[in-house]
Amino acid sequence: MDPINVNLNIYQTLAAATAVYYVGVLLRIKVPFLRRYCLPAPVIGGIIFAILNAILYTNGIWTYQQDSIMQNVCMMLFFTSIGYTASISLIRKGGSLVAKMAVLTTLLILCQNGIGIALAHVFDLSPLMGLATGSIPMVGGHGTSGSFGPVLESVGLDNATTIAFAAATFGLVSGSLLGGPMGEFLVRHYGLTSVADEERLDPANTSDELQKLEQAAHGERKAIDEEKRTGQSINNYRFMNALAHLLIAMGLGTVVSQIFVNFGLVFPNYIGSMLVAAIIRNVSDYTHAYKVYQRESEVLGNLGLTIFLSCALMSLKLWQLSDLAIPLMAMLLSQVLFIALFVKFLLFRVMGRNYEAAVMAAGTCGFGLGATPNAIANMSVMVERFGPAPTAFFVIPLIGALIVDFVNSSIVTVLLNLLA
Repeated sequence: MDPINVNLNIYQTLAAATAVYYVGVLLRIKVPFLRRYCLPAPVIGGIIFAILNAILYTNGIWTYQQDSIMQNVCMMLFFTSIGYTASISLIRKGGSLVAKMAVLTTLLILCQNGIGIALAHVFDLSPLMGLATGSIPMVGGHGTSGSFGPVLESVGLDNATTIAFAAATFGLVSGSLLGGPMGEFLVRHYGLTSVADEERLDPANTSDELQKLEQAAHGERKAIDEEKRTGQSINNYRFMNALAHLLIAMGLGTVVSQIFVNFGLVFPNYIGSMLVAAIIRNVSDYTHAYKVYQRESEVLGNLGLTIFLSCALMSLKLWQLSDLAIPLMAMLLSQVLFIALFVKFLLFRVMGRNYEAAVMAAGTCGFGLGATPNAIANMSVMVERFGPAPTAFFVIPLIGALIVDFVNSSIVTVLLNLLA
């Protein structure tokens, strides 16, 4: 019996991606494990579909193909929204702690790729395999994996997208498992306690750095509260303006990317769009010639990410990983060991060797192996047990939102051109 050929057009693909997403939503509601480790709904549903696809394909029951147009559009929309958040003025408000964390994050990304490339050499694999198991899936998560996977495949790494997605899923769970225990170890080993409540009661004891961070966080909260009060949380005009900024950046960004490609560089299309979006944002910040619509941009970007991840995971060919099982697992376990050592012996010390630094260490395990929501979940567990950490809850989300994806994509692009 010949296999059934399933070939979805653009509309059918979107419908299937939506169904896959809601399967993930339902399972997150029903299965506490999935909520505990912050597994996103499109990742849950997409992996289940990929497993089902692998079973049906390997048993000769069906072959599956889907349209990729909306997947690519949604990928561009998401990463352009990331560029739109890259506000230099907001980063400056964070002060020296944010600067330190930005440098540490950059070092983390470089080391993750260095480890991946070195281990690829040990296993006699392409150095591109090191990128596919390095910062692309670790710091970048599923979004960056889905965008750089096809680029790696275009320069010679077979099955790069499947490898990167598998690594991202492993990292997502590992970051959640590691973060809490690491933070708890640091707190107990060094006898740390939260001093946030006492510092608020006695302003004379509050450091200038903490005051600056709390003022910045208060300003952001005040802006959000004002939007809610004036009924601007849902506003067609604001969403249209946000979408206009993103679409303009996407269009101009493809021109920027093409310029780099014409010079012989390997350059993902969305990098140019991120750069243009960052320019649009910072011109507004400094000239006030037009308004910024960050919240609306984030909503649009997250919608794009949801569809993009659902589509990308649905297209995985998991049977292609069988020959790489042992080296892949060794490379991923090495990344987990590295980040444990990194946060304990370097990040914790540089960020102050105090309770806030311990909470940031737990958060870094989350976004260093998974995503910012994992970082927030790790830190939330910490503060529930040991007390408030306002500085950590300002620094880590700021790094995750404004710096990680931008820096990671830039570094990976440079390494990709050196290795390709």
